[in-house]
Amino acid sequence: MAQGQGDYRILHEADLRDYLAGVPGLKALLGGEAASWRITEVGDGNLNLVFIVKGARGGIAVKQALPYVRLVGESWPLPLSRAHYEYLALMRQAELAPGLVPAVLHHNEALALTVMELLEPHIIMRKGLVAGTQYPRFVDDITTFMARTLFFTSDLALSAAEKKEAIAAFAGNHALCKITEDLIFTDPYRIAEQNRWTAPYLDGLAASLRDDMDLHVAISRLKLKFMASPEALIHGDLHTGSIMVTVSQTRVIDPEFAFYGPMGFDVAAVLANLLMAYFASAAHERAPGERAAFEAWMLETVEQVWTEFARKFLDLWRAGAAGDAYPVSLFAGEQGAARLEAERQSYMQRLFADTVGFAAAKIIRRIFGLAHNIDFELIDNPKQRAVSEARAVRLARAMMVETDAFSAIADVTNAARRLRNWLPELAAG
Repeated sequence: MAQGQGDYRILHEADLRDYLAGVPGLKALLGGEAASWRITEVGDGNLNLVFIVKGARGGIAVKQALPYVRLVGESWPLPLSRAHYEYLALMRQAELAPGLVPAVLHHNEALALTVMELLEPHIIMRKGLVAGTQYPRFVDDITTFMARTLFFTSDLALSAAEKKEAIAAFAGNHALCKITEDLIFTDPYRIAEQNRWTAPYLDGLAASLRDDMDLHVAISRLKLKFMASPEALIHGDLHTGSIMVTVSQTRVIDPEFAFYGPMGFDVAAVLANLLMAYFASAAHERAPGERAAFEAWMLETVEQVWTEFARKFLDLWRAGAAGDAYPVSLFAGEQGAARLEAERQSYMQRLFADTVGFAAAKIIRRIFGLAHNIDFELIDNPKQRAVSEARAVRLARAMMVETDAFSAIADVTNAARRLRNWLPELAAG
């Protein structure tokens, strides 16, 4: 239940214990005396505090937004309202994709605090991929999540009035959008204080990004698409660090960047992070060829994520979309049905092109921007890390600029496969 009582304050362990003890439903769920509850702060993200609380009867996860970017500190203030938008997104996603997001148990608007079910024994997917673990349920789960949350919040399923009201409900989350607009679409291509990369090996590549006008045009077009295309309610940060998994379950977490934006951005985030895990994999090998099966699975997964997402999305559209876009009355008879189906295919091709471009942007930002991936960061040898990163960047630039070469998902995986053993020229260490 959403609550708004009390003034904001950062809840440290003692404060959190007292607060939870004062919420009857949570106290009963945890069980035992509050003094015996085990509270551990586990937040390893960039923005928030995250606690795991365990009692005699059960456990919960507690997330509290901080009034600044945790990764940077108080010099970068950030509105607490992002917790409100995350709560709204979680509730909407739970309606549209039941069982694929954590259940919300309690929300306090004033404290920017949300209590959710404790996901155990789930781990952050990114950590599992670094370890070389395969997840057989992932494709079906993540494509169901994306197809349903994107389709049913789009003009294909909503009336124009419903869609506009929904856009308005999330329009205030512009501070989080600004982070994306700067850190993904702008900073990696200019000199920015927050940028970092594997120096000195990638110094030349970083400089080339700043001089590459073809890339600057391409990224600016993508930025405009991100800013000006409220196609559906997107998660906004759907990387493998925002997905918790077991071999049999998938849960999508942390939608605080949610707003109405381009659908391809969510699909791209998943694909980009899978591709980065693929390129990082060689440097995590203990023996040559040890992870060959895992890497084959990774590229197969990349292909299946797009293929299954597109199939499920189209199935939802064909099932009788009730939105104001593409009114059925305009496509009567066999000829009309055929033209509508052709338009559906054209729509998906445009969505694929968006996805390819956004995926490239996501890769480049994770190598030259502020926040990086452990897929690469946990490679101890910096030169080896730089080689893996350079391979990913070469693919990303091609995806963003040489768009005609990527008309199908197999074009992406084939290009990644060709770059798997490519040896870039790097600056001397």
